[in-house]
Amino acid sequence: MPIPGFPPAALDSEGLPAWIADLASFDPNHILHVVRGMEPAQALRTLGADAESIRSCVLPDSNPSERESLPFAVLGDEAWGTAALLAGRVGEWTFVYDDCGYTYDGTAEALSRDGRTAVTTVYTVNGDACLIYAVNGAAVASIYPDDLSLETDLPGMPAELRAAIEAAGVADWEDLEPGEVDSLIGMRAACALAGLTVTLDDIRRIPLLIAPLHEPD
Repeated sequence: MPIPGFPPAALDSEGLPAWIADLASFDPNHILHVVRGMEPAQALRTLGADAESIRSCVLPDSNPSERESLPFAVLGDEAWGTAALLAGRVGEWTFVYDDCGYTYDGTAEALSRDGRTAVTTVYTVNGDACLIYAVNGAAVASIYPDDLSLETDLPGMPAELRAAIEAAGVADWEDLEPGEVDSLIGMRAACALAGLTVTLDDIRRIPLLIAPLHEPD
């Protein structure tokens, strides 16, 4: 079925937002954070990046290897053993893309402190996925696509999250049973919420920051 909140060019063939698909390595474990009312550098620091490591970024034209994300390629030798965190701002919303999935535990809550709203959404190489929606330092909703029923769960969601899930729609995967949703719905919902229904060319036109982050102990 069509995805109501996205123009066709803004999604890849599987239903992943195109700008994320073009950033990512092959079979990624990755995370997208979006937060309203926070500057990119502050978001990177909140996620654990060292302030001195944060710098401006121009993305390369292509990945040197399918095993490397575009942000990884920017960091070069510095990227080995780390996640590459890429951040930018579109309107009121800042995004941070984590190409290795190092920034999960408690991060939506941390980004949302002081009255902000934030989402952390995860997708792994094994197809495991979730979305955490947090407001003012507390998780308000946790969504797992395997357990999500649009018919019964949507009415109880906060209004803006409900609208984002509706805009995310359901991708046309052949193996979905009636009533099931695809596991990329969280990535689309986060992008719909933050106005990131864009392509990588659009992302290239905004100022970007990048930082390495070592794997948590």
